[in-house]
Amino acid sequence: MLVEAAWAAAKAPGPLHAFFVRIRAKRGHQVAAVAVARKLAVLVWHMLTKQADYQWARPSLVAHKIRAVDLLAGKPQKKGNKSGPAAYAYNVKKLRDQEMRFAEQAQKGYERFVDTWRHTRLMKKARGRLNPAGSSKVV
Repeated sequence: MLVEAAWAAAKAPGPLHAFFVRIRAKRGHQVAAVAVARKLAVLVWHMLTKQADYQWARPSLVAHKIRAVDLLAGKPQKKGNKSGPAAYAYNVKKLRDQEMRFAEQAQKGYERFVDTWRHTRLMKKARGRLNPAGSSKVV
């Protein structure tokens, strides 16, 4: 079930999608799906132990899904013209698109972070090869 959630997370824009793409390029899509599943398990553990929300969640989508679960659980439907503030936002295309752009920005931020991290790591490795005398131990 966790791997199925990982496949869904890999399709939506955001940091988990960028992580999936990065691992898929090196190891293949099956391994990348399992890696995202593990990352999801770690994320859930941290969110539960710290009692925190997921940083990159789309608020209107979350509110829409919570309302759908409430209705399935038997909560009464709200009659009238008043709608919930967050669940209503999901029905407004402009707000949904704004949240989608936010998720895409988070994905690009993750990709930039990984590129910077990878570049720094490669530079350290290159320095070690260029200066072998400095890296060897003297006994």
